[in-house]
Amino acid sequence: MTLAADAVDRIVRIALDEDAPWGDITSELLISEDVQVTAVLAAREDGVLAGEQVFAAAMRLVDAATLVTFSVRDAELFTAGQILATVSGSARSVLRGERVALNFIQRMSGVATLTAKYVAETAGTKARIVDTRKTTPGLRLLERYAVRCGGGFNHRYSLSDAVLAKDNHLAIVTDGGKKDLTAALREARRRLPHTTHFEVEVDRPDQIEPVLAAGVNTIMLDNFTTDQMRDAVKQINGRALVEASGGVQLPRIREIAETGVDIISVGALTHSVRALDLGLDIEDS
Repeated sequence: MTLAADAVDRIVRIALDEDAPWGDITSELLISEDVQVTAVLAAREDGVLAGEQVFAAAMRLVDAATLVTFSVRDAELFTAGQILATVSGSARSVLRGERVALNFIQRMSGVATLTAKYVAETAGTKARIVDTRKTTPGLRLLERYAVRCGGGFNHRYSLSDAVLAKDNHLAIVTDGGKKDLTAALREARRRLPHTTHFEVEVDRPDQIEPVLAAGVNTIMLDNFTTDQMRDAVKQINGRALVEASGGVQLPRIREIAETGVDIISVGALTHSVRALDLGLDIEDS
């Protein structure tokens, strides 16, 4: 798996400019410009790697002569104490890129590691773990890549990619329930290109049949109980994909997956993730 290099560079440049807008006055004061170092990226806890390309970009954009070599690759497991990569180059350059490079790879590896835990709970079922648009502003590309590194899948990338009519949309198009839901969705479907996916959220079981009658592709069950999900899967019976959503947490994943839903969307993968503990340690100079 790779990310578009120009997109990565754009994100990393913003972070580097934020972190050292006029240089690194500490390193420039204390360290001679001719000092060379080798540092290692070490894991201080178990996890799944994500972000090698972004880490390397941070070092490269500070100084193209800095050499970064990974011994563990994206989507691979690692254990506490393991060396993930080596970095060699100017001491000033390595120190200037260190925090930004670590910030990215720690957060991305945290996303991948958390995703892998959710995915493991779906083993033996058909359910896919997918992310949501609840991402850090400006970092969606990286966080969603990290979800894939953890074995998960991506939902629509943006509002431009697919139709997903949620409760507020439905309240408006039905004028607070005064207009027929099926008719409103059918009219929308008629105007939609045939290649565009159409998903509708329901928050009550009685909405399922009116939504199905409109010929949608996916029905999202919002904050349904496990029993309600199981009943909904039987009711829908393959007429649309079924997505479970709303307050989904790790302890519930197994029981949700076993209801027969096709998709479980989890905002926590990106909005509540903890950065993994990785460190960059100077070995010699």
